[in-house]
Amino acid sequence: MTHNHQLSRFGNVVAHGIDVVDLADFSRLMNEQAGDFLDRYFTPGELATANEGGNRIERLASRFAIKEAVLKALGTGWGDGIAFTDVEVMSQRKGAPTVALHRRLVKIADEQGIVRWLVSASHTATVAMASVIALGS
Repeated sequence: MTHNHQLSRFGNVVAHGIDVVDLADFSRLMNEQAGDFLDRYFTPGELATANEGGNRIERLASRFAIKEAVLKALGTGWGDGIAFTDVEVMSQRKGAPTVALHRRLVKIADEQGIVRWLVSASHTATVAMASVIALGS
């Protein structure tokens, strides 16, 4: 497979975003301040899948890092009519994460020519991190 064929198959990189979340700080935030307001940060589907098999804080922190990385790649941040739930983290069939955008973010991504996301996340006992690459056609 030639290099040019790879680009046409996978698309051109439009943007990249990365985020790191400290698990101790995140756990404190979720337990003390946001416990009753998790629906401001996560969709019902994200909350449901985070409960599968333990490690709930690590899973939520990874999803939060993915959301932040997507917002960085889009250059928007949150606020001004953009909510954390406008980025929804889901699992593909084989378990790899992917994202779906909602509301204004759909238009913003479309204006930037973004048609697909490559998403990677990982965590240790102390941090969760995510890297996202926005691809154009």
